[in-house]
Amino acid sequence: MEYYHKTMASPVGKLTLIAGGKGLAAVLWEHDDPRRVKVPAGAEMSEHPVLLAAERELNEYFSGRRSSFSIGLDLTGTGFQKQIWEALLTIPFGETRTYGQIARQIGKPAAVRAVGGAVNKNPVSIIAPCHRVIGASGQLTGFAGGLENKAALLRLESAETTGTFF
Repeated sequence: MEYYHKTMASPVGKLTLIAGGKGLAAVLWEHDDPRRVKVPAGAEMSEHPVLLAAERELNEYFSGRRSSFSIGLDLTGTGFQKQIWEALLTIPFGETRTYGQIARQIGKPAAVRAVGGAVNKNPVSIIAPCHRVIGASGQLTGFAGGLENKAALLRLESAETTGTFF
């Protein structure tokens, strides 16, 4: 399978978008750990239609004009990881869930740590909103983009759409 990438500026730093054969394969952070997501960047192709669509949708999200994404996804992971990433897609804009709630949602209430591991490997940050997953105490927990960016994304979603990020 061939992959293509482009980078985009955003209010949370430079993002690298990667397209696979079936859709968007990854949204990576500027200082992402290269071991976190196992998707090759492939060749740079700034005019790739999937990458252009993803960039447009992300820009609309950051400007407060989009609360859900319609871009097709091309996710690579284990069956369990994909199940968790699909569960992330069900978390409504402006709401949060705990790792325990996600574990119960998929019918595996004892798998809280495994859920955390799968959330950490989410290849399409922001699109599959792992920033909406918090600790049982309500505290913000680990996030590949950094806790400051996680808080900023949650603030964006909690605001009455003002058209500004911060």
